[in-house]
Amino acid sequence: MARKFVPTPLKLRKPVPSDIDIAQEATLKPIVQIADELGIREDELELYGPYKAKVKLEILERLKDRPDGKYIDVTAITPTPLGEGKTTTTVGICQALGAHLGKNVITAIRQPSQGPTFGIKGGAAGGGYSQIIPMEDFNLHLTGDIHAITAANNLLAAAIDVRIMHESMQDDKKLFDALCPIDKEGKRKFSPSMLRRLAKLGIKKTDPETLTPEERSLFARLDIDPAAITWSRVVDTNDRFLRTITIGQGPEEKGFERKTGYDITVASEIMAILALTTDLADMRERFGRIVIGTNKKGEAVTAEDLGVAGALTVLMKDAIKPNLMQTLEGTPAFVHAGPFANIAHGQSSIIADKIALKLADYVITESGFGADIGMEKFFGIKCRYSGLIPQVVVLVATVRALKMHGGGPKVVAGKPLASEYTDENLELVRKGLPNMERHIKNALKYGVNVVVAVNSFKDDTAAEVDLVRKAAIEAGAMDAVVSRHWMEGGAGAVVLAEAVIKAADKPSNFKQLYPLNLPIKEKIEIICKEIYGADGVDYSPEAEAKIELYTKLGFSELPLCMAKTHLSFSHDASLKGAPTGFRVPIRDIRASVGSGFLYPLLGTMRTMPGLPTRPVFYDVDLDLKTGKVLGLF
Repeated sequence: MARKFVPTPLKLRKPVPSDIDIAQEATLKPIVQIADELGIREDELELYGPYKAKVKLEILERLKDRPDGKYIDVTAITPTPLGEGKTTTTVGICQALGAHLGKNVITAIRQPSQGPTFGIKGGAAGGGYSQIIPMEDFNLHLTGDIHAITAANNLLAAAIDVRIMHESMQDDKKLFDALCPIDKEGKRKFSPSMLRRLAKLGIKKTDPETLTPEERSLFARLDIDPAAITWSRVVDTNDRFLRTITIGQGPEEKGFERKTGYDITVASEIMAILALTTDLADMRERFGRIVIGTNKKGEAVTAEDLGVAGALTVLMKDAIKPNLMQTLEGTPAFVHAGPFANIAHGQSSIIADKIALKLADYVITESGFGADIGMEKFFGIKCRYSGLIPQVVVLVATVRALKMHGGGPKVVAGKPLASEYTDENLELVRKGLPNMERHIKNALKYGVNVVVAVNSFKDDTAAEVDLVRKAAIEAGAMDAVVSRHWMEGGAGAVVLAEAVIKAADKPSNFKQLYPLNLPIKEKIEIICKEIYGADGVDYSPEAEAKIELYTKLGFSELPLCMAKTHLSFSHDASLKGAPTGFRVPIRDIRASVGSGFLYPLLGTMRTMPGLPTRPVFYDVDLDLKTGKVLGLF
């Protein structure tokens, strides 16, 4: 039986100290206590020190007959480059529900990439008095999941190029002999991956010696087209100079040079699979379905064909287990997976949510960036694969962002805000309201209840906040509540949490925006017109060719993961507010068949961010006397 939950008292100070100072002053419960309060048994935990642990997937079998709790997604209006506090709000609601309203709640959020942590944003554990702790662990290595993704992704990349090289250097017999050598017992044996490839080819034999020369050649020779490879290498660092590289320049690889590039690790399909898989067997199958390109006949080549899918699973067998942590007020949190929402689907893992929903009455999860990206992908991709039905969307809005959308001066990370953002300006707020109103109406199209959280900043005036609240309710939100969790912790989000409880108890009628059996172009155009407000869509010749190829290969019924800027409803970051009269350019489309979506690239979206002139890493150091991390945020 679970132990009674004991909240951790906050040590509130004014003015509010830095995030890292608050986190390092916090009192942490042992993670075994967090687990015990939730009803997780010790034999279902794998400890990573005293304050974090992985939860074994076997817990789902034990809890399978328990009803699910309420499922709430936190999203936002179109943000400024500073972000509007989605993670902070997610944590604040959970602290209010658990530590102040006596509800059984779990936070379920993503693990941050070290790219933005050392780049422009700094830490991403929430902020102020609504954070996940230990903050340093959260923002850095945690339990090594992102490193495992990097290793798996790059093993597959290495397998592609070496296969091309060895196939070109050996005839069919030598190639088959190398792939299926004679063992110590004088026999040839197929590995499990090889047997899967044979089944795909329709070869029913299991004894290598019984294959005909033609079957041996068909089995051994993939004939990958180097010009059609879509798989990139990855690293979890913002490194613009790796966006395009030339490989194969060593003396032994002469003749096998080709242009390729790096993405950031969180944009890897391996990361997307981690977030969308439902169990270990499903993950193994998804890895096998990864398409790395085509052969010279135009047929898809998969990780299973390369014989590497089993090894990818081995590298990821621990990463699939969710990480258990805690908030500043001692409420439990699952931190698992971390795909970006502009260049990936932007959700924490289905597995973490499924476990959380069996353990808690309320699960508060978060979608990346604005609702036009994160929420749309939460519904259109994650909910399709999980089968989970959300009851409520919490839309985070700030006076600051609405002023920007109303025509305020440019907001630049690392630079002081202009006076328009720190002084009352009702006209700018009023002009920016259409952005929030469109997001509310978009959420309502899915049949879920909407609560607007006005994330309060110190310079907001009562008149500005009141204007936002009235507009939100007029646009269809069930409620609009000011929240002060950043400076007050859970106590500052109690009214918001109460509004979420009421909304979760109201009937909802969740439905998808589009059916999967529509042609690729129709699905793209529905999202662009219904969610972004575009007049239409334009396709580059490359995108047209990919649509034709993916339809031919049988991928057309996959959902879409639109890769676009998070700073506008449109593809153009400079178009603020709720723009109209624009058309969306589709530059290219990629197939993430293992993760289960097609991913159109809108405009000039990049899958590898770059560092600014003055990265955050300038501030990060180690206090050699105390061992404390300095300057993370």
